[in-house]
Amino acid sequence: MTESPELTGPPAAAVDPLPPTAKSRVFLVDDHTMFREGLRQLLEREPGLTVCGDAADVAGALAGIRATHPDVVLADISLGGPGDGIDLIKAIRAENEELSILVVSMHDESLYAERALRAGAMGYVMKHQPAKTMKAAIYKVLGGEMYLSEKMANNVISRFMRGDAERPPSPVDLFSDRELEVFRMLGQGKGTRQIGLELGVTVATVNSFRNRIKEKLHLKTATEVMLQAIRWVQDTAGGAT
Repeated sequence: MTESPELTGPPAAAVDPLPPTAKSRVFLVDDHTMFREGLRQLLEREPGLTVCGDAADVAGALAGIRATHPDVVLADISLGGPGDGIDLIKAIRAENEELSILVVSMHDESLYAERALRAGAMGYVMKHQPAKTMKAAIYKVLGGEMYLSEKMANNVISRFMRGDAERPPSPVDLFSDRELEVFRMLGQGKGTRQIGLELGVTVATVNSFRNRIKEKLHLKTATEVMLQAIRWVQDTAGGAT
């Protein structure tokens, strides 16, 4: 039986994601100035990352993101002013489907992680986690993968697999050969960069396939596509036993 993929780590044959050669631009959104400054200092010491801006509320974050064009947004759940981190994620997704979003929060992941994923975030990490965990999460989502703690990943996948009363049509019937290949690789826990390398295509091409898959499955976010793909891979692996 094929081993089920895990959201928290790379596939068995893969290695840990390496930092990109060019610095990735990070935008910070948190209503605590001291935390933003501390996180900025931490990330600026990382060779592969640079902080391009920060904000304390939804309006400031959206304006800053439009102006600075970051590669990843780190956002808390609780923010200053009207709206919260979930509202921010939805607003970002309405404008930019491809921008990576990682929630960094003091709020317990059991309460908010699934909501954040369904809104369009690619991961959730608690503020009390060590710096190396934070940086690993950032590189994961930059690579097009999801990041959750092992416990939360198992809970989210289990709920997602039980939650749909009606299963979608089989991907075998819906997708082209290349779309099915991308869907299968997403379900194995591979990020867009790794898929692009293995298929010999650009990340933009992988994203294009993923968007077509999302439309055919009538899903709202790339995160839901990945969860659906993981469920399908697990189902097909179970059926092969």
